[in-house]
Amino acid sequence: MSDHAAPAPELLTFGEAMTMFVAESPGELAEIERFQRRIAGADTNVAIGLARLGFHVGWLSRVGDDGFGTFIRRTLESEGLDCRHLIIDPDHPTGLLFKERAPSGADPRVTYFRRGSAASHLAPCDADGVDFSALRHLHATGIPPALAPSARALSRHMLTQARDAGASVSFDPNLRPSLWSSETEMRDTLNDLAAQSDWVLPGLAEGRRLTGRNSPEAIADFYLEHGAQAVIIKLGPEGSYYRGTLGGRQESFTLPGFAVADVVDTVGAGDGFAVGVVSALLDGRSPREAVRRGNLIGSLAVQVVGDMEGLPNRDRLTAREADLSAQ
Repeated sequence: MSDHAAPAPELLTFGEAMTMFVAESPGELAEIERFQRRIAGADTNVAIGLARLGFHVGWLSRVGDDGFGTFIRRTLESEGLDCRHLIIDPDHPTGLLFKERAPSGADPRVTYFRRGSAASHLAPCDADGVDFSALRHLHATGIPPALAPSARALSRHMLTQARDAGASVSFDPNLRPSLWSSETEMRDTLNDLAAQSDWVLPGLAEGRRLTGRNSPEAIADFYLEHGAQAVIIKLGPEGSYYRGTLGGRQESFTLPGFAVADVVDTVGAGDGFAVGVVSALLDGRSPREAVRRGNLIGSLAVQVVGDMEGLPNRDRLTAREADLSAQ
């Protein structure tokens, strides 16, 4: 859906997409000869998940003028994403990553080739063509601001423009400490972006690292005190914690996660969670229903190889939610 005559996207995401090569068998990357090609990126995972659920989602980024960039564009468009804001950068390459096949649900080790990539040269001017007045929701993560100062400026610009236009904003910190020059810069930048967001979705360890507070309740209070409407904290297999004021009601609760018998690939679980929470809130569901859907889609994401392959379409999600309601 790259036709500029088509309506502007109602949802928008932005950031870095990379071509990913996943090992076909377990073992160290040094020993692997065969890989499967896929795409990777926390921001694109969420965009794809929301598009599969029927939302008109736009994607803003840069890729290189190379085969990997073409592959990313074709893959995203095949998933129904509006790529009118995907810029072809003739001077910088598309980022790559190689991922191990980890046994027994362990976190796989990943090797990145992203320094100097097209996405690392994102800048506020890349949003010049965005119709923010048509925007219903913006989803942001902490990855673009970690890439480079210009991409950090784009992140601030996107959140400011979306809020000024009346769109809701969700923010997942998605910490990448190795990309930051200092812990202080990472903490201050991401907390500032979270303060401009309506719904903040950190993991428990991320929240502790960013706020200096230990409990889910204290972490949530930190972001609520700085301007967020709701904070949803991922607790891993234990589920999720919600605290906030949505729909005129202030509430806090913890919902357990869904048991998964065979965890195949943990990467993308948090992005699946974000898809569930954001989609449900945009569907007008209650916070409790939103957190439950986040837990559900997060559990589906870890049962397959790949970061976004397990994200359901609307029919599958509706059927799973109906099954759970009947139990």
